[in-house]
Amino acid sequence: MDNKETTTGNEPASMTLTNRQGHPISDNQNIRTVGSRGPSTLENYHYIEKISHFDRERLPERVVHARGAGAHGYFEAYGKVGDEPVSKYTRAKLFQEAGKQTPVFVRFSTVVHGTYSPETFRDPRGFATKFYTEDGNWDLVGNNLKIFFIRDPLKFPDMVHAFRPDPVTNLQNPERMFDFVSNSPEATHMITFVFSPWGIPANYRQMQGSGVNTYKWVNKDGAAVLVKYHWEPVNQEIKNLTQAEAEAIQAKNVNHATQDLYEAIERGDYPEWELCVQILSDDEHPELDFDPLDPTKLWDHEKFPFLKVGKMVLDRNPANYFAEVEQVAFGTGVLVDGLDFSDDKLLQGRTFSYSDTQRYRVGTNYLQLPINAPKSPVATNQRDGQMAYMVDQGTRQNPHVNYEPSSLGGLQEAVPSGKEHQPMYNDKLVREKISRTNDFAQAGDTYRKFEDWERDELIANLVGALKICAPIIQEKMISYFTQADADYGRRVKEGLAQAKVDQAHLGSAEEKAGAAIAASAGQKTDGY
Repeated sequence: MDNKETTTGNEPASMTLTNRQGHPISDNQNIRTVGSRGPSTLENYHYIEKISHFDRERLPERVVHARGAGAHGYFEAYGKVGDEPVSKYTRAKLFQEAGKQTPVFVRFSTVVHGTYSPETFRDPRGFATKFYTEDGNWDLVGNNLKIFFIRDPLKFPDMVHAFRPDPVTNLQNPERMFDFVSNSPEATHMITFVFSPWGIPANYRQMQGSGVNTYKWVNKDGAAVLVKYHWEPVNQEIKNLTQAEAEAIQAKNVNHATQDLYEAIERGDYPEWELCVQILSDDEHPELDFDPLDPTKLWDHEKFPFLKVGKMVLDRNPANYFAEVEQVAFGTGVLVDGLDFSDDKLLQGRTFSYSDTQRYRVGTNYLQLPINAPKSPVATNQRDGQMAYMVDQGTRQNPHVNYEPSSLGGLQEAVPSGKEHQPMYNDKLVREKISRTNDFAQAGDTYRKFEDWERDELIANLVGALKICAPIIQEKMISYFTQADADYGRRVKEGLAQAKVDQAHLGSAEEKAGAAIAASAGQKTDGY
């Protein structure tokens, strides 16, 4: 018996080329023309379908986090939070039983730059995890760094615009970034991290992750605590790059982090992280010199220790990059029972924005895609929309009833699994900053905790970026760094005083130098 594939009836063999309608294609090399040299005809159906799909085979790029890599794995719960039963704090099912495994998909990313940008750019790294739990999906969407630039979501579009290329020249320009930052003192702490080696992780496997925002855990009695989430590498060392190391890698490979993750999993070197939480009572904590809902601040891990709740292992690469890594869609509002929102302003703003951008980017029915669909049953009364290919219908639901409430076999509300958490509010509706901004103290603490080489790298990177900025921007930033730590401000000021840069510039000093080299480089040749 030979190994040739056969067809049954009109069904093509599994290796036979077809079009999207399932029609076998016998000539995929030539369009139909009037003679071998003549014009083509409009009824070139295979060509028109093929090229039309090609014209549309890229989604709109993510506005942020466009460049990414991903992997499948599982999360294994410890059944405890630290040494206590996890049920004391949350009724979320995925945490309750020691050894319970939940499938996950993780997408790592850079934040500001485009899909094909080098993975060595100085930028926070995204660390987004989708848990396919028995109660539906939970998305934990965060970064490698544990804080953020701003605390109010109203500033987010302006921040991203400032960090992006100039709208006229399309060149990256640090003066734009520092113009925004110098008028946003709460960013000083994040700038301290980003311009240190922590701003360029060595790869995706050897970095920490954080939910950044403050969330809540809710137990069966409806009582809540404030929590922050942290991913801590288990077997991988945490490694960051100096600017010189990043430039050396970039000269050879602009995809190094994606390649590193893929190859590690292929060879069975599965990266692992432990999920840790910090817990605070759900109140204002006047004893602290900052507001625990402020995402520009760290919770001191010596006062509020990291408590382990489980371990994540990534052990399978995607079968198709586009279908999984590119089309995966996360949202900070995707929580399961036992998890809840805090009043963190940035979190509340992100919760609308994330899911809204997925509907625009991927489509109305993005949650029907396999990478985004829950592994638990889905039954809704939502119908139709672009690219709907299934009906979110209950197994015993009357298909004629797509509304609720109903006495004719429609869907019924779920039975509550515990008391509802009901926070109390009694205050004026205002437009105000939080009262305890304290924008510089933690930046100074972070600066002093850096090792000498990290401080040296921080100062060099800041001077390199700030030296082309307008004097008013330099002065504001020096003021912020000085308020954080006197030595910090002094070193940046002295570095700028020694830097000699032509103030007429497009982009950074390094980019200007690169353009000058390109202008004089190259070998002459004749035309052809």
